[in-house]
Formats: sequence, structure tokens, C-alpha cells
Amino acid sequence: MHAIVDPETLARPRRRWLRPALLLSVPLLLVAVGAWLWLASGGSVSTDDAYVQQDRVAISSDVTGRVQAVIPRESQPVKRGDVLIRLWPRPFEIALARADADLAAARLQATGLSAGTTGAVADVAGKRDAVAFARAELERQQRLMTDGFTTRARLQAAEYALQKAQSEYASALADVDRARAAANASGRGTHPLVLAAMAARDKAAFDLARTIVRAPADGIATQTDKVLPGQIMIAGVPTMALAMTGRRWIEANFKETDLEHMRPGQRATIRLDAWPRSPLIGRVESIGAATGSELSVLPPQNATGNWVKVVQRVPVRIALPADATVPLIAGLSATVTVETGK
Repeated sequence: MHAIVDPETLARPRRRWLRPALLLSVPLLLVAVGAWLWLASGGSVSTDDAYVQQDRVAISSDVTGRVQAVIPRESQPVKRGDVLIRLWPRPFEIALARADADLAAARLQATGLSAGTTGAVADVAGKRDAVAFARAELERQQRLMTDGFTTRARLQAAEYALQKAQSEYASALADVDRARAAANASGRGTHPLVLAAMAARDKAAFDLARTIVRAPADGIATQTDKVLPGQIMIAGVPTMALAMTGRRWIEANFKETDLEHMRPGQRATIRLDAWPRSPLIGRVESIGAATGSELSVLPPQNATGNWVKVVQRVPVRIALPADATVPLIAGLSATVTVETGK
């Protein structure tokens, strides 16, 4: 007869190696995974504090006027030179007409000054004759005074008359010089009155031309509802905006401890939160010259007794590819991984 052997008794020796194998494999697996993560992560740095940026232009007017019409709709693409806003031109047309009238009056006045040269020359001749007469009278009084046939009062009166005549003659000569200078300036069109009127006319024409606000570059019109027909548009005050096309980038804020091996030109992988399955490949364009806190309106003051060290973040600009397959909307969040190779 054969002895009956319990199956559990036979399987027990076979299972003795299973527990030590499990106890040894789990730590080895953890070590392997940790080593792989350490080696794989050492060649790149990553941050999720990144956003799509785009050049924007605030549209304003050079003159103050009432809005007549707003041409583009919200998010409408526009080309450089397209009309964005029209102001009511009538007040500026009136100002230009008045400037034209002032210019004509200035030219007429300059012509009158030029014509006055003839009269000034004639006045000089009369003043010259008066000087000659006063000099002759003084000489006659001097001879009579020598012979004792006149009084000292008449002699002094003759001397005073000669001095007065000479002063009036000198003043007439100065008037002739001024009249001739005015005539020459009027002939060349450079009289101060004419120049001032021409400048005022040019400004009026410039203001009239600026009643039409045009797009300074290609882009997309945004915030058009801030400008409504009938409202007053103040000169220099921004209203609607223009998002310029063709110039977008990622601004990634990396920790200062991640910048040791980062250099411009390194490859960067960009994953937008809106399209995480469509990664983009970019390049590090530049590393910021200051941290975000230094560029803030109120920089932190660390010269205090309760100072706590905080890891700072530095803005890094990532150039986007020109052939991006997803919409690059300004302000979208992204995750950026830069391959530093270290």
C-alpha cells in the first residue's frame, strides 16, 4: 500500500522562495524607477507658470472729437492702414477754413509792408532836407552872434533844431531798413506773419486728417465696444485695442534654481492647456534681466528683520514655431519643458 501524502505538504516547499523574491523585487523596482526618473529629469527643466503673449496696440486719437462711426467689429481682422474710427469732421473743416483766411490776411499784410518802402524812402529825403536847413540856420545864427545881431536864445534854439532834425533823419533811415527787410521777406515768402499763418494752417489740416483713425499694423480688432458712435473721444486716451498678428511668444516663469544650464537657442516643448495633445516645439529666445518681483509695481523690501527667503521666478521668452497647428490665443496657459542637456 502507498502512503497518502497531503498535497499542501508537497506545495509548501515550493512556495518558500516566493516571499523572499517578492520582498527583494519591490525595493529593486523602486530603486530602478527612481534611478530612471533621476537620469531622465536631469536633462530638462519644466514649469506650468507659462502663458501665450502677443503684441497689442492701444488705439487712441490725436485729436478730441465726437465719434461718427466705428468700422471693425469685435475680433475682426484688419490690415495696416484700414479705417478703424471716424470722427465728425465738420468742426475741423471750419478750423481749416479759418486758417486759410488768416493765411491770406497775413500775406496781404506782408504785401502792405512791402509797399510801405516807397513812402519810407520819400520820408528820408524830407528828413535829409530838414537837417540841411537846420544846419544852415545854425551857421547863420552863429555869424549873427559873432556880429552881435542876435540873442543867445535864438542860437540855442537853432542848435536844438539841428539835433532834432538829425535824430528824425536817423529814425527815418531805420524805418527804411525795416521796410526793405519786410519787402525782401515778403518777396521770398518768409515773413514772420506769413510763416505763423502757414504753421497754423498746416496744424488745422493735420487735425482734419487725424479725424480718421487707421490701423497701425495688421491685427485683430478687440474691445471695439469701448467706442460708440456719438461719444467724445479724448486725444491720447486709449480706447479699443489691436492684437498684432505674426508676433506671439510664450512667457514662462522659471524658478531661479532652474536657470543654471539654460541658454538661448535650447529646444522647448510647449503643451497648451487648451490643446494638451498637440505639443509645439519652440526655442528659448531670451532670459529675463530681472525677476518678476523686481518688475512689479511694488518691489519687495527685504531689508527687514523678518526676512524669509523665497525662490524667485525669472521670465523666459520662448519663441513659437511659425507653422503652429493650434490657435495661439493670447493669455492661454501652457506647460513648458526646456531641454538643457544637463
